[in-house]
Amino acid sequence: MLSVSLPPQPVPMCAIALAILAASTDIVSRRIPNLLILLGLVSALAVQIALRGALSGGALWLGGAVTGFAVLLPFYLLRGMAAGDVKLLMMLGAWLGAAATVDIAVNTFIIGGVWSLGIALIRGRLVRLMRNVAALLAGSGRSICAPGASLEAAHESVGAIPYGVAIGAGTIAVLFTMVH
Repeated sequence: MLSVSLPPQPVPMCAIALAILAASTDIVSRRIPNLLILLGLVSALAVQIALRGALSGGALWLGGAVTGFAVLLPFYLLRGMAAGDVKLLMMLGAWLGAAATVDIAVNTFIIGGVWSLGIALIRGRLVRLMRNVAALLAGSGRSICAPGASLEAAHESVGAIPYGVAIGAGTIAVLFTMVH
């Protein structure tokens, strides 16, 4: 992971609060509200400009937002996650910048992957999970299935997780490891 220092307050506090709020709503409603994302993006821009000036703050905000969006967009396009998850990482990236966003994504993938494996094991669906991952990695949403199998069966989910929780946990983990 990249070496990134902890940003000045109120950035870490706001990012953690927004990550926890998004994770909570994802658990309860299986959605991350667009209003939360919008408020997070607007407030991140205001704080970045107040802390760093218009040019530097705006650049950090934009770089983090674009990075968060770009990292998760392929998984959304391949139907591996929901749009709210992509927007959440985009918003957190606007608060924390591009380098921290890459670290958050790595931590999120680890946390979400371990969580998904655990659910698949508990439900006895590990083989289906491996097929789905292979299909995702093969690209274009194509599935790996036996000849004659239906497309719905090939894309059968092993059970969705509220990925906002993994993103929130990844964010908190990165922020706590930034403290020297």
